[in-house]
Amino acid sequence: MTRSSFSLKALLLGAVLALPGLAFSAEPAMIKDGVLVDHKGMTLYTFAKDADGKSMCNDQCATNWPPLKAESTDKGEGKWTTIIRDDQQVQWAYDGKPLYTFVMDKKAGEKKGDGKMDGAWKVAKP
Repeated sequence: MTRSSFSLKALLLGAVLALPGLAFSAEPAMIKDGVLVDHKGMTLYTFAKDADGKSMCNDQCATNWPPLKAESTDKGEGKWTTIIRDDQQVQWAYDGKPLYTFVMDKKAGEKKGDGKMDGAWKVAKP
């Protein structure tokens, strides 16, 4: 076996072993204290004006309520889905509801956005 064919076989074997991990990525959020949080522990929110898996939070709204971004290659599973935003970015949704963080939450676990805009913003719960 030549050195180059050995290197190619090792590379292919590594790629094959990595495939299962790529196909089944971790969920985009976790449950902590009964609410959904991102992987930094920041509280996630839903917006009452969103409907049918479409985000109505754009422009300045999205600056204050950053969408939970997904990659274009991410695939939903179970209650997790992805949506395409007006700006063509991909966003995670849970049970059909797009998810956001809140710019005023500075530390993990804060819930300063809950109830904002006359209750339109709610902490996301599983």
